[in-house]
Amino acid sequence: MSNGLPTLDLYRLLTRLKKSEGFRARPYRDTEGVWTIGYGWNLDSVPMPESIAEAMLHYQAVSAVADLDERLPWWRDLDPVRQSVLADMAFNMGIGDAEHGLLSFRNTLLAIKAGRYAEAAEGMRASKWARQVKGRAERLARMMETGQEAIE
Repeated sequence: MSNGLPTLDLYRLLTRLKKSEGFRARPYRDTEGVWTIGYGWNLDSVPMPESIAEAMLHYQAVSAVADLDERLPWWRDLDPVRQSVLADMAFNMGIGDAEHGLLSFRNTLLAIKAGRYAEAAEGMRASKWARQVKGRAERLARMMETGQEAIE
């Protein structure tokens, strides 16, 4: 709707805001002590829209899959249900290394690769991760064991 005034140049505004705010990939406290991230997103008072959370979820899921492709290329030989278990675990705890994250599940991963799914499921259930995420771990272990989807 025109009121006779010039229209805001959104591109220029965004360019200026990006320069003024600066980008921070990790949360930090601004000059007022408010938790902030990105280009001045006030984490204390600006609720995150679900659409932004969905975009972040998508980004993290795609990153988890890329990490699996790079670090455990054999995972693509699994059936889709067991692939989704590994992707879920990589999303949840990160791909990590021999000490942390999915790669720290050395014996479990060896069992999965060898097709010993019941053994792998037991390894999942016996982990510190399972004690932390409880129902999620049991659901994923059951999926690993049976090859059947379980969404509850």
